[in-house]
Amino acid sequence: MASKEIIYKGKSYQISYEMLNLSNEHAIVFLHGWGANKEIMKKAFGKFLTGFKHIYIDMPGFGASNMQEPLYTKDYAEIMKLFLEEINIIPTLIVGHSFGGKVATLLKPANLALLSSAGIVTKKPFFVRFKISIFKILKALGFGFLYKFFATKDVKGMSKQMYETLKNVVNEDFTSKFKDYKGRAFIFWGEEDSATPLKSGEQIHRLIANSDFHPLKGDHFFFLLRASYISGVIDSELNLKPNKELR
Repeated sequence: MASKEIIYKGKSYQISYEMLNLSNEHAIVFLHGWGANKEIMKKAFGKFLTGFKHIYIDMPGFGASNMQEPLYTKDYAEIMKLFLEEINIIPTLIVGHSFGGKVATLLKPANLALLSSAGIVTKKPFFVRFKISIFKILKALGFGFLYKFFATKDVKGMSKQMYETLKNVVNEDFTSKFKDYKGRAFIFWGEEDSATPLKSGEQIHRLIANSDFHPLKGDHFFFLLRASYISGVIDSELNLKPNKELR
């Protein structure tokens, strides 16, 4: 494990990362989802895609990487861009799970693998909308410190900065971002995913012109059990033209 200091908007971020298969030329970057870290991505894919250099990253506020202030997805993308420049990596592919899929899309790699990506806004259940309304009233009355009683379980035990970050990113509509992506996309989805429903994956597939869609058995973390299949698809597709330099 290593770390790099990245200066973004005058603040210092220590980005924790790990690299595997260092002798390989082409690199894959793995970006985790909300509430996770690089270890879950390494657990899934560390034994696969052996023809590529692997870069596993803790994004700011997750794992061993620090957080300075509440961020938006575009901030995460800019920090990851600076980080990749710092370690001199131009990835052949970026793999992003959930929130990491949004960050990966903004980085506009030549090849993109989305694992149950966030970015399609769906209507919240009535109870969730009711809690949000009540919290807004309490905040206006000076009781904002009660946020932990209203926070999603994804931020249980996290700092208020991370809770504010979640509020910043959770309702970002990435419809236009997916539509604007012009590279090659591999979209994998858990058929029983309740966090990012299957219909969201189908919509992203329609938005990205050059994409394949692979619904697979499992929930939001389906990739932990289907990494072999996912890796096989990526290996097969990216090696279709072995004499052509991948960009």
